[in-house]
Amino acid sequence: MSDDTWDMAPPPFNADTALQTMKRFVRDQRVLTERGEGWMLGADLVLKLAADGAVVQVQLARRPARTPEWDRFTLASATDLRRVQDEIKRRLTRWKDDE
Repeated sequence: MSDDTWDMAPPPFNADTALQTMKRFVRDQRVLTERGEGWMLGADLVLKLAADGAVVQVQLARRPARTPEWDRFTLASATDLRRVQDEIKRRLTRWKDDE
C-alpha cells in the first residue's frame, strides 16, 4: 500500500520578493508605465503596489480615471499573487477593448 500524500509546506511568503515579482510582471505587460507612486495607463494612475510588513498591499483601479475608484488586495501568499496577476491581466484586456 502506498501513501501518496506529501507533507511539504509551501515556502514562506516573502513580501519583498513578491513586490519585486509584481513589478516585473507589470513591466512585462508593456502597457503600463511606472511613475513615482504607481503605474499609469496613459495619464491615469491605475495601480499602486506597496510592501506593508509581511504582506504586499495592491490598489487596482476599477477603470482608468483621473480620480479612480480603487479595489484593494492584500498579497499574503503565492496564491494571492497569482490571483491578482490574473485580475490585472483581465482589467488591462478590458480597458484595451473599451478604447
